[in-house]
Amino acid sequence: MDTFEAPARQLTTQEFLDSVLQLHPQIAAFDCDGTMWSGDAGETFFDWELRRGLVSPEAARSVRQRYAAYKAGKVSEDDMCAELVTMHRGLPESRLMQAAGEFFDHFFPGQIFPEMRQLVNSLQQNGCEVWAVSSSNEWVIRAGMKHLGIPEDRILATAVQLDDGIITDRIIRVPSGPGKPQALREVVNKRVDAAFGNSRWDTEMLEMAKTAFAVNPNADLESEARRRGWSIYFPDGTAPRAAS
Repeated sequence: MDTFEAPARQLTTQEFLDSVLQLHPQIAAFDCDGTMWSGDAGETFFDWELRRGLVSPEAARSVRQRYAAYKAGKVSEDDMCAELVTMHRGLPESRLMQAAGEFFDHFFPGQIFPEMRQLVNSLQQNGCEVWAVSSSNEWVIRAGMKHLGIPEDRILATAVQLDDGIITDRIIRVPSGPGKPQALREVVNKRVDAAFGNSRWDTEMLEMAKTAFAVNPNADLESEARRRGWSIYFPDGTAPRAAS
């Protein structure tokens, strides 16, 4: 017997904003790259910082080789996300924060989806705890969240421990795939009322939420959202990519 699958709702901007705010969520979790803004800030920063000479030439050559292997499917997502942070071991975190701020302020403010900025602001005004959850390095995400008004203590991104302000290679977390709900359970430890993501790496976080929204979804997540009946929203200037 065939299983009925309710069609996902593809929302207009006002329908999207209203549908979230009418939930009166107490906890909301947002992916960042591709969901809050167009493009991948973590990946773009990686290329930018290597061209700027932020890490040694030896480290740059090594991580470029590893990144090529990752693109070829020979290095896992979690391992690559971790290495894009641990390659900075020995550097002062202040240097990374300065670089990340310079990078984001120059390249990404215009990439932020205005309706996502509006939604975050409205949720926070209504007393909702808004969490940013990303597999990109925490320095870039912290720089980005300054433009969205999300405080640093509500950011869960790929992070390492520090020794007197110096970056180490001791990973704290890599919030990708199952790592996203894991981070939320460990740190927030409350029911997530609404979650927002754009790729298959957000599926587990969307699953854990009371209500899931696929925002600017890649084709794979769009198809999954349609199968599950999750709401779908494409910000102004983006377009559906999966077949109807």
